[in-house]
Amino acid sequence: MTGPDALAVAAVALGAFAQAATGMGFSLIAAPALIAALGPHRGVATVLALALLASLLPLSRDWRHIRPRDTGRLLVPTLLGTPVAAWLLSAVDTRLLAIAAGAGVLAGVTLLACGLRSAFLQRPAGARISGLASAGLNVIGGVGGPPIGLYAANAGWPPRQARATLHAFFLVQNVATAAVVGFVLPSWPAVAALAAGAATGMALSPRLSLTATRNGVLAVSCVGALALIGTAR
Repeated sequence: MTGPDALAVAAVALGAFAQAATGMGFSLIAAPALIAALGPHRGVATVLALALLASLLPLSRDWRHIRPRDTGRLLVPTLLGTPVAAWLLSAVDTRLLAIAAGAGVLAGVTLLACGLRSAFLQRPAGARISGLASAGLNVIGGVGGPPIGLYAANAGWPPRQARATLHAFFLVQNVATAAVVGFVLPSWPAVAALAAGAATGMALSPRLSLTATRNGVLAVSCVGALALIGTAR
């Protein structure tokens, strides 16, 4: 296994841990390494395939805690926006888009970390904007998490409900995005690393408080934003 491949497998394990523990984070952590190892097109498609498993494994245990209305409120604009985003962004410089998106997410994370409560994000329009932004980021690089993470962090859901709702959202979103951008069968080392990371995260997640979960989501969103900016090319 080459250096980039080993780094990608390690990132998959860490991303799966974050996903199971907080409800998001797999693509934010794993996507930059997978794209660097496999190239933009194959890397994004592989991220989407693995992200399905990263959400499916913990959701198999926590599905009873999904918030159906909130999940649907976020999914409707995301599913409608995904094919539109793929069409609109096909002719746009994704490097500039990734940098702008990363900067926007960093600004949002900073404000929420400082205690900002956004009334806008608690309205239906906030869910629509979050869903559309997530659709665009997922098409660009398989990293649709930050807008949804910011929405969830601001919503104040109980930890287990937050994790289950995020898992359900990302599972459906990644199926829809894979249908648009393509699907690649991941390697067995990546699948094994994902299973190990998810199992560890699932074991620790019940011990996390609302504050720990919220801080984890914000931290992962920050890492993802920096990765978007740093790997834009």
